[in-house]
Amino acid sequence: MENISISNNQKILKNFLIVVVGSILLTISAKIKIPFYPVPMTMQTFVVLFLGISFGYKIAVATVFFYLVEGLSGLPVFSNSPEKGIGLAYFVGPTMGYLIGFLFAAFFAGYLNFKTNLILIFLKLILSVFFIYLFGIVWLGILIGWEKPIFKLGFFPFIYAELFKILLLTILTSKFIKIRKFI
Repeated sequence: MENISISNNQKILKNFLIVVVGSILLTISAKIKIPFYPVPMTMQTFVVLFLGISFGYKIAVATVFFYLVEGLSGLPVFSNSPEKGIGLAYFVGPTMGYLIGFLFAAFFAGYLNFKTNLILIFLKLILSVFFIYLFGIVWLGILIGWEKPIFKLGFFPFIYAELFKILLLTILTSKFIKIRKFI
């Protein structure tokens, strides 16, 4: 009986460490801006999808949720914080929908289990990213008004970067799945 509780405690500790390290990766990926056309690219969506692919939907969603709670509590974990605010003030700004979409993207990237078929993996990642932009565009429309060019502001500038990250993830997925076996 004692061995079972030690094993469960180890599993809980391991999962907790993955969530904490994952939130640190999300923070780092939000802060580093890579020159890209037409706008600089962060690697946040890459990390969100990576978490789902590598650790499954439960750990991925827990990690993104922890990251969002960190940001809501005032830690400068988001892309343009503290420059453009922190905590709730930043969260309810233009990026809130995208941040909420991270939860759904992490879920679908981890839940849909296509291990070897590159086309299905690519489609799964497209679907996962779709939720980020769905929530992002809807929130942007609510925030700034639907008469504004919402897609021109909140979607089209990011297409090339997202396709690049999705293609990279599709190619690397078999490596990430091997990580999951060891953890």
